[in-house]
Amino acid sequence: MSKMILFGANGFMGKHLAAYFSRNYEVVCVQRKPEASRQKIRFVQWDGKNPGDWCQELEGADVVLNLAGKSVDCRYTEENKAAIFSSRLESTRVIGEAIRQCQDKPKVWLNAASATIYRHSFEPMTESQGIIGEGFSVEVCKAWEKSFFEFSDLGVRQIALRTSIVLGNDGGVMNPFKNLVKIGFGGKMGNGKQMFSWIHIEDACRAIAFLIQHETCSGVYNIASPNPVTNTELMQALRKRYHRPFGFPMPKALLEFGAKLIKTETELILKSRYVIPEKLLGENFKFKYPEIEHCLEAID
Repeated sequence: MSKMILFGANGFMGKHLAAYFSRNYEVVCVQRKPEASRQKIRFVQWDGKNPGDWCQELEGADVVLNLAGKSVDCRYTEENKAAIFSSRLESTRVIGEAIRQCQDKPKVWLNAASATIYRHSFEPMTESQGIIGEGFSVEVCKAWEKSFFEFSDLGVRQIALRTSIVLGNDGGVMNPFKNLVKIGFGGKMGNGKQMFSWIHIEDACRAIAFLIQHETCSGVYNIASPNPVTNTELMQALRKRYHRPFGFPMPKALLEFGAKLIKTETELILKSRYVIPEKLLGENFKFKYPEIEHCLEAID
């Protein structure tokens, strides 16, 4: 059976990916707090920055998929910013060095990245035409990808996953969105014109499987639906999905206040992300949920 080594499997996306790939792979989840192993999923411990027994799992592996990194759903204090940087760069570096030491190297290494690397934009950002932005989050993304591609001499196929907002059951951003709509705050956020790039979790898993299977795929890929929507359109779709005919709008000042209360940043809501998966579309990947309405209907 094929073997996948999955780093950072304890988050929303990681749990879904482990379950999805365990259908056809032996999945070894490498994380700081291992869980009890279950059918076709094993857990191995690491600290995210030093070599250890986990390195042995890389020998002869078919796939390495690294999602490790502190969540950006926090206040950008100096301490948190340092942890966001170090958790991504150190984990990527130590995985690369461990692969370098392998006698039988993995066939493909996919590393998490983020579509937030592109600038605040109301125009489409593709892999070939996208314009890199500025600010803390962008600097994290740039350094992360740079660290990853510094290992391009290993002879291992590499893919950076510039992932948009992932929507699905059991976590992620859907719970706060759903709760806001249900208590009556389902109106536009800010001016509502900012673009919202998204992808259903099943399509994210399917896209990653597609990239693994097609050996000509390498480099940077946007992992996003081909049909981003404005924030106003998103909130309308959410109100329709949860049967709320009206929602109070939330101006920027209120969002800033709320973000402080729940210890996060408004960038996740107010930055306009207009990301198009040009390469996936060009390689004839077929999305199961290309429209936001169909995506929301598939989520409890």
